[in-house]
Amino acid sequence: MPGYLIFEIEVTDQAAYDHYREVAGPILAGGGGRFVLSSDRIESLEGDWQPASISVVEFTSAEDARRFYRSDDYQKVVALRQVASRARGILVDV
Repeated sequence: MPGYLIFEIEVTDQAAYDHYREVAGPILAGGGGRFVLSSDRIESLEGDWQPASISVVEFTSAEDARRFYRSDDYQKVVALRQVASRARGILVDV
């Protein structure tokens, strides 16, 4: 069953975030992830949740998603995202 990494991201430094995406993209693809969606066109329907943007990345399994996120290669670039944005992320196992 697939696993999904879902992140709410508010970019605070666009140039630095673009650099992160350039570096992280090949690592993500190499880890078997594919973007299902990434958008900042969000309408809040219930509650007070109003994320700046949402990204959903699908993996073959939750274990593959976990392996990617915890991999040495990805962990080396996480700091780039954290400097360029504020984010909250979850792993969903279906």
